[in-house]
Amino acid sequence: MIRGSYPLLAVLVERWRPKTHTFVLSVGEVTVTLEDVAHIFGLPIDGEPVSGWTDSSSDFVQSQSMAIFEREPVLSRNSKSYIKFGWVRCIRDEEPLDTEESIRRYVRCQIFCMLGSTLFTDKSTAYAHAMYLPLLRNFEQIHTYSWGTACLAHLYRALYCASRYDTKEMDDPLNLLFVWTWERMPCISPVSRHILSPAEIPVAMR
Repeated sequence: MIRGSYPLLAVLVERWRPKTHTFVLSVGEVTVTLEDVAHIFGLPIDGEPVSGWTDSSSDFVQSQSMAIFEREPVLSRNSKSYIKFGWVRCIRDEEPLDTEESIRRYVRCQIFCMLGSTLFTDKSTAYAHAMYLPLLRNFEQIHTYSWGTACLAHLYRALYCASRYDTKEMDDPLNLLFVWTWERMPCISPVSRHILSPAEIPVAMR
């Protein structure tokens, strides 16, 4: 979690209404939209739906890892369907980038880490679920998915779970939620707008 952001998160969760997918504030109801996701993350909000695989068997994880990384995966001790980020990043950093296949493997590693650490994160900070691997097999198809729609749905689900009385923590994507809040309420933003980079760059990268 971003340092010093817990009080802000607690207030947002308290004001979230699962039935309407909105925050109830003193000025009215507001919410994170698809346009916000596209603006903040630069993700496509049109295209093929992002649907995952529920098969978490050892054979599935092994076969998908071999297809994407050409190596047997390093998995979490607690769940054999979670792949270690550090292992994926080592593969990425060791790629010579001297062939098209090497470049594609580098890009797949980078995207897999981004999916697990930024877009569809959960309480595991060192691992990502293997269910995203099949979405990366067809390299030409990766950009056709509506990643922004899936990211927003993940945020709504995380807010719903966090708003329950018996929930102590919240899954991400917190970067999306916090940047959206700072954009809508610049008076509490840690970075002044006048020092941000050009508008062509997604807000979350500035």
